[in-house]
Amino acid sequence: MTTPWLFLLVTLVGAAFTVSALVRGRRMGLLVVPYFFGAWLAGELAIHHIVWQAIATIAFVYYGALGAWPGWVGLAVTLLSWWGLVKLQGRAAHAPVVFDTALREVFGSDYRDSVDPATVADLRAGVSARRIVRPFKMHARGIEVTRNVQYGDGARRTRLDVYRPAGRRERCPVLLQVHGGGWVIGQKHQQGQPLMHRMASRGWVCVAPNYRVSPRVTFPDHLIDVKRALAWIRQHGEEYGADPNFVIVTGGSAGGHLTSLMGLTMNDPEYQPGFEHVDTSVAACVPFYGVYDFLDRRGLRGSASMTPFLERVVMKCSPADHPERWDKASPVMRVHADAPPFFVIHGTHDSLAFIEDAREFVEKLRAVSRNRVAFAELPGAQHAFEVFHSWRSAHAIDAVCWFVEHVHAAHRTSGTAPSDTAPSHAAV
Repeated sequence: MTTPWLFLLVTLVGAAFTVSALVRGRRMGLLVVPYFFGAWLAGELAIHHIVWQAIATIAFVYYGALGAWPGWVGLAVTLLSWWGLVKLQGRAAHAPVVFDTALREVFGSDYRDSVDPATVADLRAGVSARRIVRPFKMHARGIEVTRNVQYGDGARRTRLDVYRPAGRRERCPVLLQVHGGGWVIGQKHQQGQPLMHRMASRGWVCVAPNYRVSPRVTFPDHLIDVKRALAWIRQHGEEYGADPNFVIVTGGSAGGHLTSLMGLTMNDPEYQPGFEHVDTSVAACVPFYGVYDFLDRRGLRGSASMTPFLERVVMKCSPADHPERWDKASPVMRVHADAPPFFVIHGTHDSLAFIEDAREFVEKLRAVSRNRVAFAELPGAQHAFEVFHSWRSAHAIDAVCWFVEHVHAAHRTSGTAPSDTAPSHAAV
């Protein structure tokens, strides 16, 4: 293959990444996997894509790519791709406005002035260029990580990692991070890393558990394991400098689903076999791109419905035979007045968990909950957008920091804390 033709091929590959991020794909069947990865990487790393495409273009031109018409076509494709990547970066640059609007809606226009001054200074420091340049480098100074602490019955999957500030600290607020992976895969060290490193460096203790996954187990075993991890925090958190009475739970995708159910099923003995006495209430929930309805009740997914997969692998029963089990597994059907504060974060271009489900969940939760429900709908954001450092993920982490600090400030002011024993569970 001559250099001009090879240049054209490379530019088409680069343009495919750009187009996948610009266009919201739905009902793509088996193509959803390559589409997702292309859109995910281009949407969050638009500047990186411009850089590698520029380097490739300079190299091809040097070696004679413009000596024939395919090279000139490739150059035109490259320029169009750069235009698209600039547009993608513009979408990401709108994230601060989206988050600021969401927080103003629930905390008021002066929310930045009503938390600790040190917090304000830290969060106004701006996005770290070093982290954006090295998106996959997660190390942060001043934190310690203790790995593979057993919290369950000795099973390999019932272990957790603890991220905490270096040195002796006591009564630190806790962030419980629940990984995703479609209820069948995923590891505690693969997700939530930018958020946990940031929170630990700011004086929080972050706990990231693995949990048993399907098809070996059946829902709600996944939820039970995460609640066991919370019970471990209640019992052992102080050994790691944590305040076991203040826990906020977060997670993405399947982890967002479990995060929501953690808040909506607090102290429900059905999900606490053998530890019914433990208080599993949480101070707030921050689900990222979660799954809120196990059934495609509004027909949005069509052939892309998750129901057949869930029926076969996760639930192991049909919705027709056991509708109550499917309703209990769907956060949208579990909303109630005593739900804790929520901060729901979702991207408009999510190809795996549709934004419409998040909107419906927020609408129903706001209609009944006595607590704050913030919602940030991010233009152009794909699934898993905050797994590594990017412009959008940096502002998402800042927004979560603002939210949890407000909840924590309210907790300190009120002096409320979870009790040693669980109260009776109200039916929902």
